[in-house]
Amino acid sequence: MQGGLTIREMCETAAVSRASYYRKWRKREPKEEHFALRDAIQRQAVKNRHCGYRRITQFLKRDGWVVNHKRVLRLMREDNLLSIRRRRFVVTTESDHTWRVYPNLARRMVVSDINQLWVADITYVRLQQEFIYLAVILDVYSRRVVGWNMSRQLDSGFAQEALESALRQRRPKPGLVHHSDRGVQYACGDYVKRLESCGITISMSRPGNPYDNAWAESFMKTLKVEEVDGRRYRNFDHAKSSVATFIEEVYNQQRLHSALDYRSPMEFETALKNRILRRTRKKGARISVDGIGDRDL
Repeated sequence: MQGGLTIREMCETAAVSRASYYRKWRKREPKEEHFALRDAIQRQAVKNRHCGYRRITQFLKRDGWVVNHKRVLRLMREDNLLSIRRRRFVVTTESDHTWRVYPNLARRMVVSDINQLWVADITYVRLQQEFIYLAVILDVYSRRVVGWNMSRQLDSGFAQEALESALRQRRPKPGLVHHSDRGVQYACGDYVKRLESCGITISMSRPGNPYDNAWAESFMKTLKVEEVDGRRYRNFDHAKSSVATFIEEVYNQQRLHSALDYRSPMEFETALKNRILRRTRKKGARISVDGIGDRDL
């Protein structure tokens, strides 16, 4: 976007082809053009999950990009965006690592309380000349983001920081199910050991099936549409501060969910805590509400 006009609208107004614009842009500012192309590829790959690099190339050319399929293939391989081919009647595990892969337990769960099922996922956020990464952990019952972390490095350490944040805040009892994709960040030894040390059961999605983690995918879409896509972050610190504000002050406290009877995650958990307290007072019992302490509300 340039002011209030898109590149397409500016090119049409000036009677200049978008191909010529992108070609000159690449010569004048190659680094900025490179990251813009990567962003365009990632958007097309997410939108067309089962398309290969050749079709993605054609989508880009329709949008005016001057790019060949070899460059698209290289960038998609670097960003792990190549589609997974499905074989008929054959169940295969597509994975680039040698860590253990766990079965999908979340798909058959009936969640009736907080701290029964957490889902974890990772997404990217584009800055002007680099990509940074966001790891989140969501409580499925209340839709609340219970842990998150941002980093410039796509490694297991930054995903584990999101986990530690969730553990400090919620202090879950043994029996919680942690569900994620099969990425190395969640399958590596350190992450698995931390989950097992807390008595947390591990669950992972089937290969190439984003619907197995629909709760996390839904949050990522909300984050991109309502925060990331409408902003131009100056640097890493600006992006992290803005995302933190969105998660903690907007999404958790203000955003209404139809699945929660049009309440925010915090409102829903507050009502849940009050309901439990009223019930226990009637019985004359004393109870501690795990994971929903006063400091969290």
